[in-house]
Amino acid sequence: MKSSTPLSQSSGRNTSYSWLVTALLRALAVILFVVTAVFFIIRIVPGDPAKMILGEYSTPEALESMHHTLGLDLPLWEQFVRFVKTLFTHGDTGNSIITGTSTRVLIAERAPVTLLLIVMACILAVIIALLLATVAATHKDKLPDHLIRIFPTITLGMPIFWVGMLLILLFSVRLHWFPVGGVGEGWLGTLYSLTLPAITVAFSQIPTLVRSLRAQMLEILESDFVVTLKAAGLPSRVILFKHVLRNSALPTLMLLGVNISYLIGGTLVVEQVFGIKGIGSLLFTSISNRDFPVIQGIALYCAISVVIISLLIEIISWWLDPRTKGKQ
Repeated sequence: MKSSTPLSQSSGRNTSYSWLVTALLRALAVILFVVTAVFFIIRIVPGDPAKMILGEYSTPEALESMHHTLGLDLPLWEQFVRFVKTLFTHGDTGNSIITGTSTRVLIAERAPVTLLLIVMACILAVIIALLLATVAATHKDKLPDHLIRIFPTITLGMPIFWVGMLLILLFSVRLHWFPVGGVGEGWLGTLYSLTLPAITVAFSQIPTLVRSLRAQMLEILESDFVVTLKAAGLPSRVILFKHVLRNSALPTLMLLGVNISYLIGGTLVVEQVFGIKGIGSLLFTSISNRDFPVIQGIALYCAISVVIISLLIEIISWWLDPRTKGKQ
């Protein structure tokens, strides 16, 4: 076989660096767009934050003083400059209008529970989807395959909050297996109490993952190299776990990365259903109180998290798949 020349290796490295720089610049552009969009969208929402704080019967003088305190009497461009400056110097969007606490501190207090819920949901979704897709692909056009193919069709249209309420009724109210809501004490208590919410969030991701993984596995099972491996006498279990699943995992990983924004959004809703004091409950409380610095902070941190996770998955996929690397 012909070996690569130093010139071709250097060209490949330059192409890789160029792709990586382009991906980083694209992610930075998305973050800057999100920062701008979050600032202006919050400003065009109807309602006066000063009136929400002081009440409906506040005097014009008090409202004017509160507008000055919040910086709402400044021109819009000047408010935007102050917003960006605070964001890049302090890492937050200012203090809460209601409590006066830094947005960064408020989010940091609630973030661990939400992050743990997302991680648990991702792990559950991948494990369950892997099992179902493997059974379906290895029993193509048989009863298990038909039953598993019906599952995504039925579950894709179910609202996530409705699924959460059904699970509460069945596993908490009827069977008493899990708590109705809240977060338990200690690591074990926390994991136990977050199991049902994690299943609820994972439920929204499993159908698409099963469909993608099953299709990829069937395509690879019928490919020439798998037929060759079978002809060579390699055990079916080794072919399945070492070759088929490994080659099928990459498109599913990319799909999970694309769906990460839906996963985070679903987590925020499920927190309300199960009474979990995470980012979701903080967001709903802040929206009710028109506490726009906190709303902006949550929106920005969530959006930046989605961009960073998507970028990491894109880099991992590009690094793992030689065909993608060659095209880039």
